[in-house]
Amino acid sequence: MIPARVPRVLRMGPARLTAGLDHCRRLDLPAHRTLHGAPEPRELDELISHINEVDMRGRGGAAFPFARKLRAVADSAGSGESVVLVNGAEGEPASSKDAMLLTRNPHLVLDGAVLAAEALGAREVVVATAGGEVAEASVAAAVAERRAANISGGSESRVPIRVVGIKERFISGEGGALVRGVNGEEAIPPGRKRRAATSGVDGLPTLLSNTETFAQFALLAELGPEKYAEIGTSKEPGTILLTVSGGAANGAVIEAPTGTYLADVLALTEAEVGDGVLIGGYHGAWLSAEVAESAVISREGMKLAGATLGAGIIVPLGETTCSLGEAARVAAFLAAESAGQCGPCRLGLPDIARAMYALVEGTGSVDAVRRCVRVVERRGACFHPDGTAKFVLSALDAFESEIALHLEHGSCGRPVRGVLPMPEREADVEYRLEVDWSRCQGHGLCAHLLPEFVDLDDYGFPSFRNVPGWMAKEARRAVEMCPALALRLAQTTGDGPKPAGSPLRLVKDGVLKKSESSAPRLTRVGVSEVGGTAG
Repeated sequence: MIPARVPRVLRMGPARLTAGLDHCRRLDLPAHRTLHGAPEPRELDELISHINEVDMRGRGGAAFPFARKLRAVADSAGSGESVVLVNGAEGEPASSKDAMLLTRNPHLVLDGAVLAAEALGAREVVVATAGGEVAEASVAAAVAERRAANISGGSESRVPIRVVGIKERFISGEGGALVRGVNGEEAIPPGRKRRAATSGVDGLPTLLSNTETFAQFALLAELGPEKYAEIGTSKEPGTILLTVSGGAANGAVIEAPTGTYLADVLALTEAEVGDGVLIGGYHGAWLSAEVAESAVISREGMKLAGATLGAGIIVPLGETTCSLGEAARVAAFLAAESAGQCGPCRLGLPDIARAMYALVEGTGSVDAVRRCVRVVERRGACFHPDGTAKFVLSALDAFESEIALHLEHGSCGRPVRGVLPMPEREADVEYRLEVDWSRCQGHGLCAHLLPEFVDLDDYGFPSFRNVPGWMAKEARRAVEMCPALALRLAQTTGDGPKPAGSPLRLVKDGVLKKSESSAPRLTRVGVSEVGGTAG
């Protein structure tokens, strides 16, 4: 789980999403209303017209046109019920912008969600966020503030608002996974594409979008399209929130106009680029230092540079860490975050991670990694295998010279410092298969059912590796189907919290092993910030 810590906020250009945060850690309802006023209900067609005028897209990574989502939900609902769902379940370790908004400026997000709900005639607004974190408490407090204002004669609670805490994982922010989590199921992708606009929360048509999207929507309604478009580029007006970490001395969430140079963002945070800059998070791509120098912060600018802006994640590597080792850490983390629903995730992602670590040790090959990637591409039950493949292939291209050093000398000479952010994980629940040798007859069925965790010797008798928690169902099936009734499943628990995929973490024998250190906390070095740190 990501620590309950919200980064400082910096700003380049006019304040919009971060307005008012210079003077307070969190904007409560009276402060928010003083700054932004109270939005009046609008007709759906008027809102859609304004959204289209500025071509507002979702800010969660996919950049889907927000107006099309609104219209799709309205058409699906007809005269029936619908739901507005705010996706604040930020499972991406390198992103903090949603947590910042929900913690420090929650009412701007709620204004946008309520506006959309009123225009749709929605039954309720649901805000899904990481359970047990400071953002969840902040949103719950904001809802209580609105309820109290309504009791006092105001009209702050025109639409019911519900806050749902979701267990935070990398895959929990995927749309289908989030809907499942809100519906009381396990927050993992459903395995087949389901459009929330058709069937989402409680089976109702659901407007599902990212936290920043709803905050931007509230600003658009407040300012109007013309004023909203006064900053930014003509094709992509407005500002954007960026999370900068890694090799940045002053890691922060930054509000910047679209069209800002990436080099200026890196300079503001005193970032060392090193071997490259990761854009778009752990399903993103690497830019070389040369490309980063001229890249522009916008969807179009990042496309020209060979990346996608995604959720606004920027992670420079710095000069002192092994870039190949950092990429292997992320590959191991992504393998561990699998939902375990399909072969490409269960088998393919650990294979990719092992192949990456073999490169780090100088014993593998680039061809071996690429073969592992080809096994998972376009074959998964969700996008997680494809996103992981994209990240790994980009790393192979970006760190070509680094790879050559490892293959020739076994090392590049730099340690893996754990620069890329990783969440602190709770104790891992694992299971072990135990065998009654007086019963076992060497049928080998257990190895057929669990090939990644059971090996057979020359005589057909098994040896076992620990089974991760997400594979427990399959392990129980192997126990139940043993013809000789020789197997049993026992639970074993890891030895406390551990940073996933940190330096020296080994992917060995199908089990992700404990690391020895975690990523250092970022420190402040003389950059003025917007307000204090919350949380």
